[in-house]
Amino acid sequence: MLFNSLDFCIFLPLVFLLHWYLTRHSLRGQNALIVGASYVFYGWWDWRFLGLILASTVVDYWVAQRITASTGTRRRQKVYLALSIVVNLGVLGYFKYADFFVASFADAFTLLGRPFAYATLGIVLPVGISFYTFQTLSYSIDVYRGKLTASRDFVAFAAYVSFFPQLVAGPIERATRLLPQFGRLRVFSYEQAVYGGKQILWGLFKKMVVADNCAVVVNDIFADPGAYPGSTLLLAAVLFAFQIYGDFSGYSDIAIGTARLFGVELMRNFAYPYFARDVAEFWRRWHISLSTWFRDYLYIPLGGSRGTRVQAVRNTAIIFLVSGLWHGANWTFVVWGALHALYFLPLLLTGRNRRYTEIVAAGGGLPTWRELWGMVATFSLVTVAWVFFRADSVGEAWQYLQRMFSTSLFSEPVFSGRLDALVTVGFVLLMVAVEYWGRRLEVPLARVEELLPQWSQVVFYYGFAIFVLLGAGREQAFIYFQF
Repeated sequence: MLFNSLDFCIFLPLVFLLHWYLTRHSLRGQNALIVGASYVFYGWWDWRFLGLILASTVVDYWVAQRITASTGTRRRQKVYLALSIVVNLGVLGYFKYADFFVASFADAFTLLGRPFAYATLGIVLPVGISFYTFQTLSYSIDVYRGKLTASRDFVAFAAYVSFFPQLVAGPIERATRLLPQFGRLRVFSYEQAVYGGKQILWGLFKKMVVADNCAVVVNDIFADPGAYPGSTLLLAAVLFAFQIYGDFSGYSDIAIGTARLFGVELMRNFAYPYFARDVAEFWRRWHISLSTWFRDYLYIPLGGSRGTRVQAVRNTAIIFLVSGLWHGANWTFVVWGALHALYFLPLLLTGRNRRYTEIVAAGGGLPTWRELWGMVATFSLVTVAWVFFRADSVGEAWQYLQRMFSTSLFSEPVFSGRLDALVTVGFVLLMVAVEYWGRRLEVPLARVEELLPQWSQVVFYYGFAIFVLLGAGREQAFIYFQF
């Protein structure tokens, strides 16, 4: 079920009304309703994969119980934790990477001069499996580390695992933050719900108006890059950078805003990453829930930046390569991760990876020339890496970049649908302007409240909703559903 679909427009108000009118006095009723609604939401794509979510929920609920019961017997706790890791990563590995490893194994033999025929398994990738697998796995790890006690309420735990706003594309929540919210009766807050509605509206604008319109231009050019000059390929690469940002951060905004309608607070997942002044800052602002997950559950256990410089470089490289592979079973994602590692390492080695912790131009106004150069340079590096992320193969990405950086880069862009492309660029510039203007807020659109009286704010938001509907592009699935 897509957030920007008619199905969801019917589903959400129905669940909202049932949650606050039918179960408002019962915690167990609220949680049971959330679980039921979440399973309907997920099963809308393919009901057969509901068994995977249920299995993951049962395994980690039981494992955490056994870890807590085995206090004082560290060896036994490790066995139970290992079981959780093997089951979760085993399921993820089978559904997401089995065909990839079969093909890569065969390709390796072909390179050695011993080609052989093979057949992939044709495995269908369940939507959102990377997200809820990491969420349940982190729960078991945190119980093992003693950061929280195993939940004894299976319904509350099932709600934590399957909470439909963030089930299929995050944010990847931690049990220490989200699970306690399903352990207490939620009380309706008008202010929280209104703020959530504003965040949903801004997320829909980024998805439906920016990302979906960018997709039309990007898909057309990436389908046949050899037919276009470098200037056109550069335009498509830049528009893809905004497409994936509008698509994914738009999803996160809709998810976080929807959660607020039910009295639940999710972690922030994006903090204006394209205003970053170096790649280290970019990764503190892009897909924050995944970046911090890898930091806490892989980078720090590996030793982090402690130890020798060689070990710090190794750990950083591992994080980025694994992050790339997490995104998909294709060498393009591995190369994408490797490029970001190369971008990041000079900052790490010179101790400049923590230079920027505040938003650009924190004192107000326009960025300094130095900040502006940092933003442009960082965006350029990130955009080059996005070409590998978008391409079907490493070879295609390389050919795309070669043609993009040819002498035709300085020619006039040539492509069909120029007027539509100009309108799309206008939407992108509008998004960038609003986000820069409201960069101190999680929902930049809410800054209009500083300028408009209350009666006109209502008019503005309704008018903006109509603008979103009129400016929406052709409906596209969310990019991160495939991960």
